[in-house]
Amino acid sequence: MNKISGKLTVFFEDPFWVGVFERVAEGKLSVCKVTFGAEPKDYEVYDFVLKNYQRLRFSPAVATDGKELSCNPKRVQREVRKQTQNIGMGTKSQQALKLQREQLKIERRTLSGEQRKTKKKRQFELKRQKRKNKHKGR
Repeated sequence: MNKISGKLTVFFEDPFWVGVFERVAEGKLSVCKVTFGAEPKDYEVYDFVLKNYQRLRFSPAVATDGKELSCNPKRVQREVRKQTQNIGMGTKSQQALKLQREQLKIERRTLSGEQRKTKKKRQFELKRQKRKNKHKGR
């Protein structure tokens, strides 16, 4: 049976509050970074997750080692305390975000290149039409 788990870490990254969604499915980690702006309240974060989780764009999956959670409540409490004190993102999360950034950069480059080509072609066609009209004496 496939196990899917998710984690949201909210921290202050000068000058904004940032949330990092980590999703582990089939032993692969995907990450999405969201900028909140002002410090979000707990209910605002919960509301954001409920309304916008489907629209989040996660990074490409990165292989990760799956850790089984223990059922000991004291250990779980210790882990939660340790994670809340830890500021920033894990290295796997950083790798996944970097991969996503590079992928978006490539998409932007191809899109802007296509737009530039279509603009040049349109200008050339306008220039040719203008010459044609001038030649015909219009």
